[in-house]
Amino acid sequence: MSSHLKYAYFPGCVAQGACRELYQSTQALTQALGIELIELKKAACCGSGTFKEDSLLLEDTVNARNIALAEELNLPLLTHCSTCQGVIGRVDERLRESQQTNPAYLEQVNDLLTQEGCLPYRGNTTVKHLLYAIVADYGLQELENRVSRRLSGIKCAAFYGCYLLRAQKSMPYDDPYNPQSMENVFRAVGATPVYYRGRTQCCGWPLSSYATTQAFKMAGMHIQEALVAGADCMVTPCPLCHLNLDSRQPEVEKVVGEKLGLPVLHLPQLIALALGIKPKELGLERHIVSTRPLLEKLGF
Repeated sequence: MSSHLKYAYFPGCVAQGACRELYQSTQALTQALGIELIELKKAACCGSGTFKEDSLLLEDTVNARNIALAEELNLPLLTHCSTCQGVIGRVDERLRESQQTNPAYLEQVNDLLTQEGCLPYRGNTTVKHLLYAIVADYGLQELENRVSRRLSGIKCAAFYGCYLLRAQKSMPYDDPYNPQSMENVFRAVGATPVYYRGRTQCCGWPLSSYATTQAFKMAGMHIQEALVAGADCMVTPCPLCHLNLDSRQPEVEKVVGEKLGLPVLHLPQLIALALGIKPKELGLERHIVSTRPLLEKLGF
């Protein structure tokens, strides 16, 4: 399915800060697959859904600018963050709707962009998560053909993140309530998917700043369910979910009163391991929960 794939790359702020291993592993994976990324160095934080609490116009204008940067390159905007996908994708939907139903609002957004010397939003590109770029553009069969080290014998629990599945009105690549794209990727690289109730729910991150205990209970419940289902690791396409599930897992353990110890991988890390890329090149040593038991099981 894949010819030469090229995207305007929106890395997001978390992958350039607290989860630098996501930035690192995305670069390693896309290079190995021959996918070209043109990084949008001038892009701004999407706001992770908080801008609209103060001003919908602010959220729409900031992200109209992000989309316009990709439009300038005549490329689809690629993100590897479920939250960024949900926010920017929904802004794109809303502004496309405005073209038909409320052109004065779109004009207001574009006037603000023009005042700052930015290009206007035109609505002629797409916003696509790395997961869907691999599934829909690159192709699972092509991915399977590139696997040099099948991840046989490990069970992976997907954790999609709610923004990836249900922030947008339309979901052309998956079912928002019973998705299969990540599990299909697991099968393509030789791993066994495990299913559990919490895989499509919220990780608790949005609550963590004001209801920390409740946020950690949510994360703990998902991790416990994945462990009961037999998971050797959890895999997420969202760095904010990763922060709550991996970086805060020691704190989560205190709240739930149980040792968990479940490694949580970023999606590109898992795929890249199957392509034979070394764990050190993927930043797997940066995780709070040790990935060593998983890597040993895989023979690394």
